[in-house]
Amino acid sequence: MSTETDDATSIARRVPEDIATGRNLDLIDEVYAEDCVEHGPFGEEARGRDELREELGAYLDAFPDFEAKVEDTVTEGDIVAMRVTLSGTHEGSFMGMEPTNESFSVQNMVFTRVEDGMIVERWLQPDTLGMLVQLGVIESPVPAPASPGAGD
Repeated sequence: MSTETDDATSIARRVPEDIATGRNLDLIDEVYAEDCVEHGPFGEEARGRDELREELGAYLDAFPDFEAKVEDTVTEGDIVAMRVTLSGTHEGSFMGMEPTNESFSVQNMVFTRVEDGMIVERWLQPDTLGMLVQLGVIESPVPAPASPGAGD
């Protein structure tokens, strides 16, 4: 791997590892470009460091034990793809939902574009449906498999 590829990977990993899991929102200024854009799974966007800090802060408030564990990374040019396991316990208001005190663990696909040593853009695709089911907010749209011997 080239030094540039190594640097992009290291910078991309700082968000889940140091900012989110480490709960260090001050690092946003060090890692993100001033005019960064973060694309959420429902078409929403956070533009700039202040919006990003506000959104991530609200998420960390809702899930005080939040963790984001990087499982895999693949870097091609200025893009870093990561598979990240997200987990936490819903102890604060989240997207208008009162706390359920339930825990979740889901996969998240993240694509990060790094330019001049700073994150300029990220695309997030977490398993939001799985998270909401695990938190007990909605029922699974997929019926549970029948237990062996049921109906015999």
